Amino acid sequence: MSQTKSYRRVLRHVTTGFAALIVFLALTVPDQITRLPPGNSVFTALLRVPVEALIAGAILLLLPERGRLGRFRRPLVVGLGVLLGLLTVIKMIDIGFFAVLARPFNPVLDWILIDDGFNFLTDSIGRPATIGLTAVAGLLTVALVAGMTGAVVRLSAVLRANRVRSWRGLGAAGAAWTALAALGVQLIAGLPVASHAAADLAAQTALAIPNDLADRKRFAAEVQVDAYREQPGTQLLTALRDKDVTISFIESYGRTSIENPEFNGAILDSLATHRTRLAAQGYAARSGYLTSPTITSGSWLAHSTFMSGLWIDNEQRYRSLVATDRLTLTKAFKKAGHRTVGVEPGVVFAWPEGDFYGYDQIYDSHALAYRGPKFGWSPMPDQYVMSEFQKREYGKANRGPLLSEITLVSSHAPWAPTPTMLDWDTLGDGSVYGPMAASVPSTKEVWKDDARVRQEYAKSVAYSLDSLLGHLERYGNDDTVMVFLGDHQASSVIVGTNASRDVPITIVAKDPKILDRVASWGWTDGLKPDPAAPVWRMDTFRDRFLAAFGPEGDPH
Repeated sequence: MSQTKSYRRVLRHVTTGFAALIVFLALTVPDQITRLPPGNSVFTALLRVPVEALIAGAILLLLPERGRLGRFRRPLVVGLGVLLGLLTVIKMIDIGFFAVLARPFNPVLDWILIDDGFNFLTDSIGRPATIGLTAVAGLLTVALVAGMTGAVVRLSAVLRANRVRSWRGLGAAGAAWTALAALGVQLIAGLPVASHAAADLAAQTALAIPNDLADRKRFAAEVQVDAYREQPGTQLLTALRDKDVTISFIESYGRTSIENPEFNGAILDSLATHRTRLAAQGYAARSGYLTSPTITSGSWLAHSTFMSGLWIDNEQRYRSLVATDRLTLTKAFKKAGHRTVGVEPGVVFAWPEGDFYGYDQIYDSHALAYRGPKFGWSPMPDQYVMSEFQKREYGKANRGPLLSEITLVSSHAPWAPTPTMLDWDTLGDGSVYGPMAASVPSTKEVWKDDARVRQEYAKSVAYSLDSLLGHLERYGNDDTVMVFLGDHQASSVIVGTNASRDVPITIVAKDPKILDRVASWGWTDGLKPDPAAPVWRMDTFRDRFLAAFGPEGDPH
């Protein structure tokens, strides 16, 4: 009998210890644990005193067990457990968001990213495995909330059974927290030992809705400010009136891709080779940097920022923007007399927002009629996209000036398998890519090694550059003007956790008068911007471009 009691006593102690541990971890684990400075261990990040535990413990000790107030004790304990469980789920999502997107999860605006995440996993590990992981994640969420609730209930019972010792412990911990807070003690920069992280997370989550409502009002006012809104077409882009202009976004082409020597070799080789070839044909280029409103994901936020001249850094702003008649660069060219074309191989579903940009014609993945195998996330290789653009628009005889916005997505994660360049005359409907897809490394093979992932990423960006600039070399003419840029930096697997949001941007033209118009910008000669090249916010480009190539930019 005594042995049974001893076993039960040990079990109670173990259960209590485990309950205390998971509650402590829920209160102290930082949501940016994947972004800790080098040399700091996870253990050091956990050396904290959570004020929330002290406050909750005091409330539970003060609340009577019987009487009118006593009947609220059980619901309060359960409510605290559920709340802590939900906050822990949000914190875990935050950890993932900081690791992949370098920002916290927005509980109001970010639900749309679930589809993107599901599609990415499907492309990486297959649909059955993705469905399985999704189901496991759902079950773990329920188990976490239930387990946290049980832990809080258990600790509440222990506090009630040991009131005197509990008060002494809380008093000592409270005094320590107060002293540590007054001294501002931090073992890791940005993580005070006197912690209030859970309270901050709760406040941040609770304030998400009013903050988003306030941002909506600010944005509604920003949309109305537009110096070019009433500008007649005869006064827009006058220096480009007879030019064919291509604006191309290259997926995940960030500043790190050309500056990190660990993997930038393929990209620098591509830029150097094309600079030599283009120069031999009489082309020149200028390059600088733009700061994207997003990092690692959310290409549509960067595209809309660049084209509209407004800072679009969340889904609410994007949805609000596409419901307006804001003058985009596309619309400005259309008003100036250009045919406007959007080439969007990454658009695989209905895209009603396309009307906002002002295209005369949109070529999505279906319209491009690709009949070959898929390479990674991209529905089709970039060279095929450029070949179809040539056939359907650029190569037509007796056409007027053309504005083309082309999004190249072969460099979209997971960066494998990556196609290679083929003879332009052999592409056909894409069936020619069949043998290539069977011979290049698969996604699963590449993602076994982080270093290999980075190398394949660089190869994919180089391939996108080869496709775009190779088309220019083969089909460009004296009236061709090209602007190409990145949408955002790649994920933290590639760029680390402290990368900037800067992306390269380049203007290429054969007519020297075009680059004379941007001489005052201070950009670097060539296809690769110098590290000291100017950095502008992406939303400032539209107005700078309209000014440079409108009457304001005429030589005086």
